[in-house]
Amino acid sequence: MIPYGRQDIQQADIDAVLEVLQSDFLTQGPVVPRFERAVADKVGVHHALAVNSATSALHIACLALGLGKGDWLWTSPITFVASANCGLYCGAKVDFVDIDPRTYNLCSKALAAKLEQAERAGRLPKVVVAVHLCGQPCDMQTIHELSKRYGFRVIEDASHAIGGKYQGDYIGNGGYSDITVFSFHPVKIITTAEGGMALTNNDALARRMDLLRSHGVTRDPALMTHEADGPWYYQQIDLGYNYRMTELQAALGLSQLNRLDDYVAQRNVLAARYDTALAGLPVTTPWQLPNSYSGRHLYVIRLKRDFITPTHRQVFERLRELGIGVNLHYIPVHTQPYYRELGFKLGDFPVAEAYYADAVSLPLFPTMTEMQQDDVVSALERALS
Repeated sequence: MIPYGRQDIQQADIDAVLEVLQSDFLTQGPVVPRFERAVADKVGVHHALAVNSATSALHIACLALGLGKGDWLWTSPITFVASANCGLYCGAKVDFVDIDPRTYNLCSKALAAKLEQAERAGRLPKVVVAVHLCGQPCDMQTIHELSKRYGFRVIEDASHAIGGKYQGDYIGNGGYSDITVFSFHPVKIITTAEGGMALTNNDALARRMDLLRSHGVTRDPALMTHEADGPWYYQQIDLGYNYRMTELQAALGLSQLNRLDDYVAQRNVLAARYDTALAGLPVTTPWQLPNSYSGRHLYVIRLKRDFITPTHRQVFERLRELGIGVNLHYIPVHTQPYYRELGFKLGDFPVAEAYYADAVSLPLFPTMTEMQQDDVVSALERALS
């Protein structure tokens, strides 16, 4: 089975992890700060805080921005559930903005229209989570301009997008958002096994997220309510969480970071090869914004169902039978049973639902061979016939 994505572990990665295993620190040592600084320097941001998952990063980002009961978080319906759940974790209410029919990202035009209506109704969002689906950045300049006009904060869910660029700069630099979140899950661009990171240029937000990721506990005398009882002393000054990244994970991430640009470049080479190979088939290949350089985490095609006999499901199942590990990213969040219980229903976000009806994620990973890619194309031709 050719998987839709997979990690690339090399000897340098193994050596880096072994070095930590033989050191004095398996957690809360010097490697996590080195990884944070390396990522921050790479993308050009002031602060980077490593955590145990991108979901944790989204949670502390929302908390740091003051999201709470009575507030609204808006995001895209085409994303993993974590992009919306982070709002619910904070006691806020969640709503969605339909997607752009070409990029499949949150549509900035739909956002503008919804904000205008929300302003009249007195229910503007406090936070908008802009998800860079497949690694392609959202229209961040427009979203940023809208945030200034309507007073909401912006989180970039760049779980798919480390190594990508927007308007020539690395995604994560914070030029158009308050906080950016990366994921280091094994199928993502680089991996720490499990892990994530929150990045910001705001000193206060960085301090708040640093506190929240480690139980709300501090040893900083400047943050304590009174003088320390002794060198052993710490204080819990907020209700935080155990969201720390281990030294082992950070060592793997540091090693992988050395190959980030090569990984993204190879993903783009493979995507271009798919574009050419699939040009004659009844599918729509991914459209790319001219001012962006996608991380190419995923290669999503859409079936032209009016031109094929088999159904969406039949094509998907046939590809699996032929040894192609296709997937579907994602089921619209508002159609999930939990969210239907919150009042969402089919028809609420028609562009997202249309996308779900014919999308298929083809295998794409940097170590994929041309022979494997040819096998995918051949299997797709068979499945569509």
